[in-house]
Amino acid sequence: MFGKKKPKPQIDQELFELIENAQRRVKQKKGLYIHFVIFLISAVFLILANTVLGIGKDFKLLGLDWFVIAITIWLFFFLHHLFNIFITNKFMGKAWEKAQIEKLVAKQQDKIETLKNTLITPKTETKTIAKIKPLKNLTMIVAAGENNEIGKNNDLIWNLKDDLKRFKALTSGHYIIMGRKTFESFPKPLPNRTHVVISRQKDYQVPEGVLVVNSLEDAIDAASGDSQPFIIGGGEIYKQAIPFTSRIELTRVHSTFDADTYFPEINMEEWKETDSQVHDNDEQHNHAFSFMTYERK
Repeated sequence: MFGKKKPKPQIDQELFELIENAQRRVKQKKGLYIHFVIFLISAVFLILANTVLGIGKDFKLLGLDWFVIAITIWLFFFLHHLFNIFITNKFMGKAWEKAQIEKLVAKQQDKIETLKNTLITPKTETKTIAKIKPLKNLTMIVAAGENNEIGKNNDLIWNLKDDLKRFKALTSGHYIIMGRKTFESFPKPLPNRTHVVISRQKDYQVPEGVLVVNSLEDAIDAASGDSQPFIIGGGEIYKQAIPFTSRIELTRVHSTFDADTYFPEINMEEWKETDSQVHDNDEQHNHAFSFMTYERK
């Protein structure tokens, strides 16, 4: 009847996106073809205009006929158009980036679901953490002051740009194990890392992709498939985990601070320093600091 709305076609969203993408690519390639045809016709016209009609016959630029320069410039724009369509728009456009991110998120979620299904912690089980075999590459990463200060009021007590860069570089692609308060200090989960949060709270709500466990034992079990999981805090988790750690990546901040959270003292009878890099204070760093690596003896 008159005025009746047309029914919307029911189509799978993914299929619809594929159709839209195909239509966009066809349009882009059609535009490139038209550009190519116009370029060829124009190149022939410029050559004839100069050689047959004598237009600008005596005009040269850098020792070349003007039409050669004109055709070269136009060829550059055509090649730029070609590059955009087959490289930039195909492999570096927003749609491509979104697809890659979605694939990574999907893979990460599959890993989380697998962990949830395989991480068995029956209430009748009486294992203790002392029975856990430490992971070979279980690593602590921490920034601490001269008196082992690491934070106050669940926040950092300094802002060291290079330390944050180092933390990102070392932990990206790995499991990061933390307590609930440390997790809550983040505005959102850190990208490209699998978060394992230790909490005794029942039904603790976390964003999709974050794994919640009830103990350090379960956290180590959950991260056992990683070649180098990291313990990232806070103070109590560091204290519990240090006997089971094989490496410490420490940023020693060369100042003292008012703090309420501390890193445990490193017993040099059990550890050896294997690397140290000193950074002086500068415009971006209010404090001098050193990157230090310790390996268990």
